[in-house]
Amino acid sequence: MYAIIKNGGKQYKVQEGDVLLLDKMSLEPKATIEITEVLAVNTGELKMGTPFVESAKVTAEVINEGRERKIIIFKKRRRKDSKVKRGFRRDFTRVRITSIAA
Repeated sequence: MYAIIKNGGKQYKVQEGDVLLLDKMSLEPKATIEITEVLAVNTGELKMGTPFVESAKVTAEVINEGRERKIIIFKKRRRKDSKVKRGFRRDFTRVRITSIAA
């Protein structure tokens, strides 16, 4: 059994017990969240939503929050004496999927 959920403009395929990194939600560890933006659910038979599956929800438990490793963005335009160096660290909330209700 799996579900496809939407969070922060991205889509994730999840099963029970999966650990994934979602966009930061400012929640305490051990808190539970319900994700109602479920695009599809497969329980042996695939149910597609238009755009979301009605009465379907995914329950998850917050493990922790943090920041990913730094990504360097470097842009250089040749022969123009132009270069830009920037860094970026994404804030995330790590969650564990506890149940999928179709």
